[in-house]
Amino acid sequence: GQVVVIVGYFRDWRWVRNLAFRVCHVLTIGVVVVQAWADQICPLTIWENSLRNAAGDPAYARSFIEHWVGRLVYYNAPQWVFTVAYSLFGALVLFSWIWIKPERKSSQTPQAPGRQK
Repeated sequence: GQVVVIVGYFRDWRWVRNLAFRVCHVLTIGVVVVQAWADQICPLTIWENSLRNAAGDPAYARSFIEHWVGRLVYYNAPQWVFTVAYSLFGALVLFSWIWIKPERKSSQTPQAPGRQK
């Protein structure tokens, strides 16, 4: 979502300023940050692990993100590294809320009757 907001800002995509989209995005990232600080695994990872176990596959030993970042980077970082990364990303999301302000409605002026697209 954050990449789309920033790219959309530079490409002048009006929908990235949609208030509902931005509220959902900031709340979702807020949940991730709070979970990281509380040392909790994401509920989606817990659900995926239960589905993996039901299918007879091994579950992740850590969170989904830790698992795949570790596989991509080949480095097992301690939990505090992910907490800091999530917190910095959360700060970026909040900063973009100020930088790329969401709007309640489109700021486009309505077209005169008969000039509809």
